Amino acid sequence: MRAVEFHEYGGPEVLKPVEAEPPEPGPGQVTVDAAYTGVNFADLKARAEGYRVTALPFRPGLEVSGRIRAVGEGVTGLRPGQDVVALVDGGAYAEVVAADAATVFPLPRGLDLRTAAALPTVLPTAHALIHEVGRLRAGETVLVHGAAGGVGTVAGQLARAAGAGAVYGVVSSPAKADHARRHGYDEVFTTAGFPADVLRATGGRGVDLILDPVGGDTLRRGLDALAVFGRLVSFGNASGAEPWQVGQPELYARGRSVAGFSVLGLAQSAPEALRRVAERAFRTVTDGGVRLPVTAEFPLARAAEAHRLLGGRTSTGKLLLRTDG
Repeated sequence: MRAVEFHEYGGPEVLKPVEAEPPEPGPGQVTVDAAYTGVNFADLKARAEGYRVTALPFRPGLEVSGRIRAVGEGVTGLRPGQDVVALVDGGAYAEVVAADAATVFPLPRGLDLRTAAALPTVLPTAHALIHEVGRLRAGETVLVHGAAGGVGTVAGQLARAAGAGAVYGVVSSPAKADHARRHGYDEVFTTAGFPADVLRATGGRGVDLILDPVGGDTLRRGLDALAVFGRLVSFGNASGAEPWQVGQPELYARGRSVAGFSVLGLAQSAPEALRRVAERAFRTVTDGGVRLPVTAEFPLARAAEAHRLLGGRTSTGKLLLRTDG
């Protein structure tokens, strides 16, 4: 089978097409003949920094759509020939992908494999950020960093559907603002001035919920944009900054709180909880409440081009790799 791996850390050029033996499913696993694979920022961090890489060579990729090829011992409820989407902890840049059955889902009703490939990381993450972790209540205000990206595109729509009083976004450049506004955002700010912009937009009150995949200085400045009793949910560290600790001086006086979320962490620690979140999240797409646009796709062998586009911070929506080219 064809796959894409890297044997050293570096830029997109270290991604190399290879020929490999297709995996066989172990106990509790299935293998999937891949149709499409999602491209995520975590893939770029794995390639450049070794994020979640256990050994080299390494095959990136966290989400895949396709047809079940084989099922391993002990797997129930899934069968060969069934169309599915799956969340995996690496290995999806390939024509055949092994996945734990606990994070394999039948293709949601009414969706094709291309659209479904954009779901496994983005939809559960956005749903958990808004509902399970962020606990947004009707009338509250939300600020989402990376508002034009995959998670941000969905989070704006979910916040609007949940009855948010106002939904604000932060993007890295003015060129991305129109995309965010088309997906649920009332106002969109750029990174440099977002705390002041938030305070201006809210009459000095601040927002009730901030969703932050950036970390570092962005997270620190976000605390100043929180209202009394506001919550900040960290779900990434795209900045690459050293972990930052928050404590009594920043939180106590105004009753603020900070929480965190990782879809991969939940998949490992509590897969049944992830399954429940994912099923609720997928229904928002099949019911027509959420749209996740696929804005670019590349043949598997051209994965490096997808990494360049995503790494250049000019893309919006979701990027995919397809295995038929």
